[in-house]
Amino acid sequence: MDKGVLATALGSPAPFGQSQFAFMRGNAFEAKVKADGGAELLRLLYERLGGGAREPAGDAATPDLSAAGPEGRAARTALALREATAAGGWALLDHPMLALEVAGSPAYLEPDAVVVHPDGRWTVVEIKSFPMIDASADASKVGAAARQAAVYVLALERVAAVTEGAEVGHQVLLVCPKDFSNLPTASVVDVRKQRAVTRRQLTRLTRIEDIAAELPEGTTFDPACAPDELDAAVAAVPPAYAPECLAACELAFHCRAKSRAEGAVEALGRSVRGELGGLTTVAGVLAAAAGKEGDPADPTVAALRRAAALRAEALESAAAVRAGSIGDRAGSGDDGTGGAGGTAGAGGAGGADGAGNAARTADAPEGRS
Repeated sequence: MDKGVLATALGSPAPFGQSQFAFMRGNAFEAKVKADGGAELLRLLYERLGGGAREPAGDAATPDLSAAGPEGRAARTALALREATAAGGWALLDHPMLALEVAGSPAYLEPDAVVVHPDGRWTVVEIKSFPMIDASADASKVGAAARQAAVYVLALERVAAVTEGAEVGHQVLLVCPKDFSNLPTASVVDVRKQRAVTRRQLTRLTRIEDIAAELPEGTTFDPACAPDELDAAVAAVPPAYAPECLAACELAFHCRAKSRAEGAVEALGRSVRGELGGLTTVAGVLAAAAGKEGDPADPTVAALRRAAALRAEALESAAAVRAGSIGDRAGSGDDGTGGAGGTAGAGGAGGADGAGNAARTADAPEGRS
């Protein structure tokens, strides 16, 4: 099922994706790293993860991994890994295909490269286009690359388990542009923590067969169906929406709209959801804070009511301060008006006196003036 097509049919297409410029830049950098049989890539790996083995001198094997379909490519990759391990030399597998069971269904993965060491160790290589400035890269991007590589490590371990003398390294090689140039540099990333977390998450996933067994008879996710029918089919699978889904799932915008329409607290984030305990809707949270619903003995309800009381107190204080400030400004304005009136009155009186004197002068005989 193509979730991107499904999201478009539901009227909530995912308006994100990597730009064509980023794709071109990434592909050009990867081609530079793998040029000349991967000589530069193997040099970087040997400098950081050589482990005392002989240095690759341009004789590293680069097996052909082409085959029909993802299943064929995964089988061809497994065979190439076994042959390279048995040969006892350096080997570079460019874009191998790996298989990993996810919720009872095979998922096919394609790392940038896998290097086989002479001692039988396998190392995952991740090539990224974000820069490594002063030997340091963006922490969030490195973390995402580590999680991605951890999945590849788990998939490789399935093949290594049936390959004599093979071992999957838990240190992966991250290759990035150096500083602001297009020259490659590399760093070693330990993915043992990410591997353990991913393994635990995979074991907790509900199998696809179990999910399908609970669907109503005749449920279909065909994008050609009527929108109402398709919406009902998607709603039959309970979502577990969180804002983090927006960066990874094509259906995230559809699930977010449904979550907001239902007033679910999940739309506010997993951390908020965890803090609110048994309160599952925004309306329920507001009612509990206002004292209309909820058990006062519940710590969550008590905390909400305390927060509501503090908020009301702060608003009252702010309103009182605002009212006092307005009163002060009004009083100051009255005094100024009175003073202006007095001055105008005095000026008016002086003007009247001057006008009278002028009239008397005009009426007097010329000789006396």
